[in-house]
Amino acid sequence: MDKETILIVDDDHDIRKVLELYLCNAGYRVVEADHGYTVLDIFDSENPDLIILDVMLPGLDGLEVCQMIRRKSDVPILFLSAKEDDIDKIVGLGVGGDDYISKPFSPSVVTAKVKAHLRRNRLLDKSIHAAEIQSNRKQIISFPGLVIDQESYSVKANGKDIHLSTKEYQILCLLAANPDRVYSFDQLFHMIWGESSFGDHRTVMVHISNLRKKIEVDPTTSEYITTVRGIGYKFNSDLY
Repeated sequence: MDKETILIVDDDHDIRKVLELYLCNAGYRVVEADHGYTVLDIFDSENPDLIILDVMLPGLDGLEVCQMIRRKSDVPILFLSAKEDDIDKIVGLGVGGDDYISKPFSPSVVTAKVKAHLRRNRLLDKSIHAAEIQSNRKQIISFPGLVIDQESYSVKANGKDIHLSTKEYQILCLLAANPDRVYSFDQLFHMIWGESSFGDHRTVMVHISNLRKKIEVDPTTSEYITTVRGIGYKFNSDLY
């Protein structure tokens, strides 16, 4: 079995080498980049299974790099940043990041996050394969103004094709396939990010907010995804 490849993007040589040591010891193959303008070429040539991406980079910053990668791939992206502000985390998740790690960090915690995200992706791949071989699988989930095609992994909202990140798509499919069922923040985080992730409610909230902006005619009214105050979210069945 080929080793899974981790791309570490950071202009700090010492940080790259510490992460490389821990990740290699954990059984991963590691490739590196130290400049925003080199990341995309390395990404295309190495096809990494996960990216650890520093926000502050020479050339293109990490947010710009993430946006460019998201145009062609849903590979898990874990942001690194020395900034502690919540707004910085929200922006990072908003452009397509899957998780956020603040510096200084414990390399063992980073390794645990990497394992959790990769394991979650493997479980997702297995579940997709299992679902595809079920003849009675419901391929199309349809509501007024919203169509989710699970065979082509595409979404149309109000007649327009909508691009969703992997996590946004997974959240939407989960909620829409189970209308009126309330999912707590912890349930959503567990089911979408995996039980060993180290996230918080803000991660779920940011992804729901991004999802609403993309599928709702008016995100402030939340016609499709309803907030159940103090608990979590549900998909509104009154649209039938």
